[in-house]
Amino acid sequence: MAALTSTPRHLRTLALNHLSTNETTIIHHISSTLDACSQPHHLLQAQALLLSSGLLSSHSLAAKFILSASSIGHLHHAHNLFDQIPQPNVFLYNTLIKSHSHHGSFSTILHLYAQMLWRGITPDGFTFPAVLKACGALRDVRTGLSIHCHLLRLGFESDVFILNGLIAMYAKSGAIAVACKLFDHLPERNVVSWTSVISGCAQNGLPLHALRLFRDMRCSSDVKPDFVSLVSVLKAYTDVEDLVHGSSVHGLVIKGGFEDEPDLLITLTAMYAKCGCVLVAKSLFDCVLEPDVILWNAMISGYVKNGCCHEAVGLFRSMIASNVKPDSITIRSAISACAQVGSLDFGKWMGEYTAKSEYSKDVFVNTALIDMYSKCGSLARAHQAFDRIPCKDVVVWSALIIGYGWHGRAHEAIEVFTRMRDAGVRPNDVTFIGLLSACNHAGLVAEGLKYFYLMREFGIEARHQHYACVVDLVARAGGVEEAYELIKSMPMEPAVTVWGALLNACNIYGNVELGEIVADRIFAVDPKNAGHYVQLSNIYASAGMWSNAAKVRVIMKEKGVTKDVACSLI
Repeated sequence: MAALTSTPRHLRTLALNHLSTNETTIIHHISSTLDACSQPHHLLQAQALLLSSGLLSSHSLAAKFILSASSIGHLHHAHNLFDQIPQPNVFLYNTLIKSHSHHGSFSTILHLYAQMLWRGITPDGFTFPAVLKACGALRDVRTGLSIHCHLLRLGFESDVFILNGLIAMYAKSGAIAVACKLFDHLPERNVVSWTSVISGCAQNGLPLHALRLFRDMRCSSDVKPDFVSLVSVLKAYTDVEDLVHGSSVHGLVIKGGFEDEPDLLITLTAMYAKCGCVLVAKSLFDCVLEPDVILWNAMISGYVKNGCCHEAVGLFRSMIASNVKPDSITIRSAISACAQVGSLDFGKWMGEYTAKSEYSKDVFVNTALIDMYSKCGSLARAHQAFDRIPCKDVVVWSALIIGYGWHGRAHEAIEVFTRMRDAGVRPNDVTFIGLLSACNHAGLVAEGLKYFYLMREFGIEARHQHYACVVDLVARAGGVEEAYELIKSMPMEPAVTVWGALLNACNIYGNVELGEIVADRIFAVDPKNAGHYVQLSNIYASAGMWSNAAKVRVIMKEKGVTKDVACSLI
């Protein structure tokens, strides 16, 4: 009796008299209550009837209760009822698992699956797809492997529906080789099979493999791509920046009637923006009445990538005006736009906006601020952003070192490097590029060489950028021959930037003989760069070798190499 005191009077009366009432009437009443369920109190009413009428053993009613609880987002009521069922069967477990899958409660699904096994309830063909989906979403490949063993023991090795779930699980968990192997041995392939493996390849950094699979899928006349596979293929074309074939997939989107799918609009916008077609990207963006933050991000980052930084800043302002809350990616893109434009005023506004937002201590946002303030010439503000970061990793330290390096403040850069080492943070190759650049701008030859050779102590192999800095540093200080010997000792083929640094020094110090050698090396690798021809011509002119200087100009004309017209940013 006490259990019924919370129910309405007419329901209590019905429950107390259930022995004399037609059971069919009670079932009909419970079913009607669940059909009309829109509020939590409706669930409580139905639960009271189920408990008081002794119909809790009716698995069909219990399943309907679970689905109704799921539909209004109150699965805890479903669990309360489920826990009171004396002998739940696989049908009820499947219903509850499916409901949790709908709400993205993937950890709970794995807990329910383990509970099933502990109770000795055998999973069926409806259990495994949802459980495998949970493993994939959690990237739990170890649990996925054990479930793979379970379904093989139960004889589901030929069930295409379950095999598709296995392929998707392995692909989402990063085990793409296993997913591809399963796909190759499928007895029959449907659109879900193809989509699972194509999406897996696209998401795991294998865009070319994803595109090959898509071409194979198109050759299979009985399978047509769905919008999920088209999203993955467009992402792959975006990664390889293949606008021609990506545009053809846009045609498939329109043919299939998927042009209003939000995910496809986002992917298409990102593809056109990344490939340089910002006008097309913006036209797609404008088709969406209420773009979400992902679509805003795709458009803003596309503008930034293509150098349309004023447009990116303007779009960010429009986003704020539209009351769409930006995320960390949006803010970083807007900050990057400020850095490229060199707009300290808007950069300050971004800094103030960030300080008031939930990203005030976000390491990625503040690292972007350090970079932006450094490029805009405000190293004091860059240091303030640096100090706001509670846990500084190597990227944060390197950003500040590079900032000081850009402005030739080598002693400050070295001081930050010393503090970084004292904090126990291990430098990387980017850190040393910042240090060497700082020493180069300040003309600190001894310090630059010291840090160049210090890289070996940290197991860091010097790259072209490091050699270019050191060659420029040594050569500008008058050690042209020493710089040439350093280049000859390089373990890899010197890049144009390395030779270019030496050629510039040959021009400064009038070293004609070495300048000719260096110029020949550069012209073999980069024959269309007018700047190197001009430098060689200037070397000859400085030495009074006017006929040689004229020959260089003739060679430029014969090869169709023209000097870029100078322009002012202002």
